[in-house]
This record gives sequence, structure tokens and C-alpha cells, in this order.
Amino acid sequence: MRENDTHDSSSGCAVAPDGGTTTDAAQKHQNTNYLEEEVNLLSPSTAFMRDHLRIVWSGFIVWALIVFGPVTLTLIAPETMTSITVPPGFPLHYFTVAFGGPTGALILAFWYARKRDALDEKYGIDPSVVETDIESDNGDQADAAATDGGVEQ
Repeated sequence: MRENDTHDSSSGCAVAPDGGTTTDAAQKHQNTNYLEEEVNLLSPSTAFMRDHLRIVWSGFIVWALIVFGPVTLTLIAPETMTSITVPPGFPLHYFTVAFGGPTGALILAFWYARKRDALDEKYGIDPSVVETDIESDNGDQADAAATDGGVEQ
């Protein structure tokens, strides 16, 4: 069954829905047609895109430091990186790559998830809700496809 855009009151005048408790930024985000917006990584067109790209670029810079930092330090100062050992006797360059890389990736994944959740909350995005305006051939509301490719129950 389709939801009405207006509701009739007993006085005969139409009342528009208030849109729930979403903020103005969330309303603007929900009303934005991203297929028609210009996508520019250096100058995003919406506030949500700007905030999200700030998170992505920050994470990319930290990732590059985690991945290439130990290798670059070993190239610049090989004697220092190979002579220093950490328990249980690993050379520093090996330890930073073997332990620091995967640990840094896990920390970055956790950081990104927290920042993205905060961004979704800021813009009133609820990832557990699947909205659809698709109608089936017989005029009924069609089932929304779940993120795993199935149909939401």
C-alpha cells in the first residue's frame, strides 16, 4: 500500500507530513539526486560528499604512512632499522611491516567505521532502513532488494 503525501483532516484542509525527525541536512541529502550531481573528488557538490571525502582522504594518508613508512625508513636508514631489535629478537624493519601493517589496517578499519557511523548519524541516514519507490507490474509496492542481493523479509 502506498503512503499518502497528504492527510485529510476533519476540517477538510490537507496537512503535509513533517518528514519525521530528520534534520535539514538529512532532508537535503535525501532529496539530492546523486545521479545528476557532478562528482568531483577535489570539489564535491554536497556537504555529505565533502565530509565523506575528508574521512576517506585522511584514512588514505594514514594508510600510506603505515604501509610505506617502514619501507622508506629502512631505505633511508638501513643500519638503524636492521640493528634495532624488538622482543623476541625481530629486527625493527621486520616488526614494523609484519606487525604494524596488519595492526594499522585493523585500527584504520575500526576508525573508518566509527567515523562513517557518526557521519550517517549527522545526516540522518539509517542504514538499516531500505526505502523504495519501485512499483511492481500489478501496481503494488515491490520488495526492496537487500544488500546481499536477496529480498528483505
